[in-house]
This record gives sequence, C-alpha cells and structure tokens, in this order.
Amino acid sequence: MRIALLHWIVSGLAFLATAYFVPGFKVNGFFAALIAAVVVGIGNALLWPVLAFLTLPITLVTLGLFLFVVNGIVIKICAAFVPGFEVTSWTAAILGSIVLTVFGTLFKWFVGLG
Repeated sequence: MRIALLHWIVSGLAFLATAYFVPGFKVNGFFAALIAAVVVGIGNALLWPVLAFLTLPITLVTLGLFLFVVNGIVIKICAAFVPGFEVTSWTAAILGSIVLTVFGTLFKWFVGLG
C-alpha cells in the first residue's frame, strides 16, 4: 500500500514537472496532478491496448514511433475528464507524453522505485 501511494505521488510530481516544461500541457496544482495521474493510469490500462492494436499496421510501418501518438491520444482523452488538467494541442499531448515518461522514470529511479 505504501509503495502504491509513493508511485502515485511521484506520478503527480511528474505531471507537475511536465506542465512546467511543455507549453500547452497545463496542470492547476498538485491535487489536479494526482487526479490526472489516476485517470491517465486508468486510460493507459483500458484505452492504450485497444488503440495500440487498432493502429498496429501504422505502428509497424513507422517502426513503433506511432506509439508516441497513441500515448498522446490517451493523454488528450484523459485531459477532457480531469478538471484542472488541460492539453491544448496534439503536439503538446505527444510531447507531454514523452516528457512525462522521462520525468516519471527519473523520479521513480531517484526515490528507489525502479
């Protein structure tokens, strides 16, 4: 339970850091970042596999690079459901997904989670 809570907090911090560095990726406070982390986590669990399967041909043609777009789609959809979390463009969604992954990985490594 404690590790799951730590993962959640670190993910929220990654959302805040991403909002600081990516224009068009906006999070209004830490509470909104925590809610966004939960909703994007659920979106990644439910939507991402379906979208990845449906876009498999284009993903193969682009040698996997289209998965960045799939991540951006999931983030853009989830932003529509979270008050205080806004993604203004598709570029911000795709770039935000990349930066969010980098920050999440770095922060989790820093606190000893991975």
